[in-house]
Amino acid sequence: MKIRGTSVRRFLSKYMIYVAFVVLVIVFSVTLGNVGNGFLDMGNVWNIIRQTSLIAILAVGMTYALGAGQIDLSVGSVVGLTSLVTAWSVQRFGLVPGVLAGLGVGIGVGALNGALIAWVKIPPFIATLGTQILFAGVSRTVSGLKSVPITNTAFNFAFGGGDFGGIPVLLPWMLAVVILGHLYMRKRPFGRQVVAVGGNAKASLYSGVHVKRTIFKVMVLSGFLAALAGVLWAGRFGGGRYSLGEAEETSAIAAAVLGGTSINGGKAFVAGACIGAVMLGMINNALVMYGLDVYQQMVVRGLIILAAVAFTVNAEKE
Repeated sequence: MKIRGTSVRRFLSKYMIYVAFVVLVIVFSVTLGNVGNGFLDMGNVWNIIRQTSLIAILAVGMTYALGAGQIDLSVGSVVGLTSLVTAWSVQRFGLVPGVLAGLGVGIGVGALNGALIAWVKIPPFIATLGTQILFAGVSRTVSGLKSVPITNTAFNFAFGGGDFGGIPVLLPWMLAVVILGHLYMRKRPFGRQVVAVGGNAKASLYSGVHVKRTIFKVMVLSGFLAALAGVLWAGRFGGGRYSLGEAEETSAIAAAVLGGTSINGGKAFVAGACIGAVMLGMINNALVMYGLDVYQQMVVRGLIILAAVAFTVNAEKE
């Protein structure tokens, strides 16, 4: 009986995200069928995709960071700063230089985080909390708490604001990042090194893995994907603002953990993180349709994060 119980827990640990996703779709479609056009109305479905695509992109980077035993609390601040730099650069220099400037912000912040963690040996929580506060302050200071509009219609359409036959342009962006991230994690040596470092850094070092370099690369990747999300956020809303992405690092962490990534490192599932992000979007959308206010929604999201972490930690002990 004990063996059977352990097998059930392992099954739930591996596939719970998919079971929960299907259950939530059924519950919300039934209970919200008479609210507006219904939960499964395509307009509502595409709205959920618009809301969650950028969180899914952040969650891919967070999955790599958590898988390597790290964490990146700076991604929300990177989104805001990137959106501002992108907006300024697109307006002055054009689409391509603007996008490259925005992505450069994320790579630079990621490199700073990686260096602080790998070589200065500051714990990742403290290092990225510090850069989170630093760059949140920079964004507010240089923008004067004002938005920076983007009037380049090609940029706004291609980077978040457009639709193809009713399908949000954010969907292919999200799918491209998730598919590439999943394949790289599963098929490339770097993905195996990430999980190895997160599982046991000392053993990885003895087996020939360059631990510091792997940590540095993971943080640069997280910063890059946060910057990509920032560029897309700017395109979706037609401008940059310091508050874009604010506190979304918690959503990215929750999505990654819901998707089966270990908060303690050594286990990472990119595809699961995407499902986790969509699930969070579904829950947020359903809570609005149920009539809960923003503070009640925060309570529910907090409980979900706690439950997901508790389930993951307990499953790892088995």
